[in-house]
Amino acid sequence: MLEQLAITPIKVDLPFRLNHVNCFMAEGENGWTIIDAGLNNAYTAKLWEEQIEGKEITDLFITHYHPDHFGYAGSLQQKTGAQVSMSKIDADAGFNAWTDEFIGTLLGNYELSGIPDAIGRQMMENTDTFKSLIMPTPRVDHFFVEGEKVPIGRYEYEVILTPGHSEGMVCFYNDETKVLLSADHILPRITPNISYWYHGDDNPLKSYLTSLKDMKKLDAQYVIPSHGKPFYGANKRIDEIIAHHDERLAETKKAIQEESTVYEVFKRLFEWELTIHETRFAVGETLAHLEYLRHAGECRREKKGNEWIYLPK
Repeated sequence: MLEQLAITPIKVDLPFRLNHVNCFMAEGENGWTIIDAGLNNAYTAKLWEEQIEGKEITDLFITHYHPDHFGYAGSLQQKTGAQVSMSKIDADAGFNAWTDEFIGTLLGNYELSGIPDAIGRQMMENTDTFKSLIMPTPRVDHFFVEGEKVPIGRYEYEVILTPGHSEGMVCFYNDETKVLLSADHILPRITPNISYWYHGDDNPLKSYLTSLKDMKKLDAQYVIPSHGKPFYGANKRIDEIIAHHDERLAETKKAIQEESTVYEVFKRLFEWELTIHETRFAVGETLAHLEYLRHAGECRREKKGNEWIYLPK
């Protein structure tokens, strides 16, 4: 199917448990479009050098600002002169999320979440290591808007804003073929991480579930994700992901039968061993589920000393 679409997947290895990201190349009338870029490291640089050799790269589409998609965009733009396009929301997030100023706020936010100081410092240091993996940042030449049409390979795709995994993530959909390039919005084997990162949308899980339900209206038949292999049947997978979050929300509500910090709830929900990198994501996901319940009126949040405390309604 990818060959029929004139889309070439480029599997880029990652040094995490989620060990790859799928980037893509598509040849158009005037040159090649690349979708997403991987981390900025020596391995990724060598991989792209091989892929772009002898090719005219005109466009670089970035689906969202997370480092495994955005990180090498600046360097790739410098090498190719490509026009970079992404949503303004995620461009702003990409320029701000790894600044010293923002990273400097993390310890205070981790304290609010009841995270022990030593662990909070490790989490902050882990975030800091990503600065080198996203620098230099690209010059964004065009901001995607909902509904605009862009050429990718043999077809024209509609840009669809899908907030949740990131506030300004975009997917690309072709109605003629019912093909969806789903980025991290819909993945075949794992559920995308939905976290509150102490900036931007304060109810990302609600945004995610809303955009999933909106996506069902398209009834996409063939899904090309950023992690894992392409698969058929978007709506079946959407139903599975929604059911997962319903279950996780029930578990989260059960975990706050007595007043609890974010960290205490996290420990109850994630009983297996995690790296510091994974802990950051798990805490963010716990907070996103707690905030969903709070906004829905199913729990309360109070300030006790320097910590947020969640309580039953």
